[in-house]
Amino acid sequence: MKTKTKMFVLAAAAAAVIGLKSANASDTIPADQTVRNVVLVHGAFADGSGWRGVYDELTTRGYRVTIVQNPLTSLEDDVAATKRALDRQDGPAILVGHSWGGTVITEAGIDQKVAGLVYVSALSPDAGETTAQQYDGFPAASEFVIDTSEDDFAYVDREKFKSGFAHDVSDADAAFMRDSQVPLNLAAFGTKLKNAAWRSKPSWAVIATEDNAFDQAMLIYMAERIGAKITKVSASHALFMTQPKVVADTINEAAQTVSSQH
Repeated sequence: MKTKTKMFVLAAAAAAVIGLKSANASDTIPADQTVRNVVLVHGAFADGSGWRGVYDELTTRGYRVTIVQNPLTSLEDDVAATKRALDRQDGPAILVGHSWGGTVITEAGIDQKVAGLVYVSALSPDAGETTAQQYDGFPAASEFVIDTSEDDFAYVDREKFKSGFAHDVSDADAAFMRDSQVPLNLAAFGTKLKNAAWRSKPSWAVIATEDNAFDQAMLIYMAERIGAKITKVSASHALFMTQPKVVADTINEAAQTVSSQH
């Protein structure tokens, strides 16, 4: 009797493992999918390490993921960093930007290797517009407070960092993000874009409904203006960290959609 029970347990365990493998296999991108590369572009006050959760989600599915480290010293410098990453791709890619990174991918996304764009609570100016102009007509985000140094580089205020940037992360993680933030040269917000990739490339947008860095109407207006397919998720401005599966699912949808069109 004990032997039969043991065999039953082992069989059940084996079935569970097989089922798990099958489930994981179903998440793997098809072998004939043409768009298999993803380039992730972070925003101001952050760095590429915040994409780790999205990176893990995508690489598990079989994507080749590259993370850009923006210097945040100028729009031109960030676009150059993104283009260097695009040059390393072995085929078409989905280009993804968070926050200020949306401005960067809008300019850099005209690259021939970019098959589609994903905006993650991100800015999306038109050609001839500045990033700063995107705020016109919308109320300022009261919880998102900027401190500016003498050389015009900006940081998120220490006391307001968690409430303004990442209220849905732990206190410890918020403190680390606050103390490791990368400052942005504010002059970048006054630079006019030469190109708007969303005018020629399909776009998707993930919008955090509890984003305290941008007015909600502003995010929706920008996404609708560029014709993006919109996904909303309950999250802070740090949704690229706190909602990696939602972001990765949207990137996956973008890659599969553009692959089916080629």
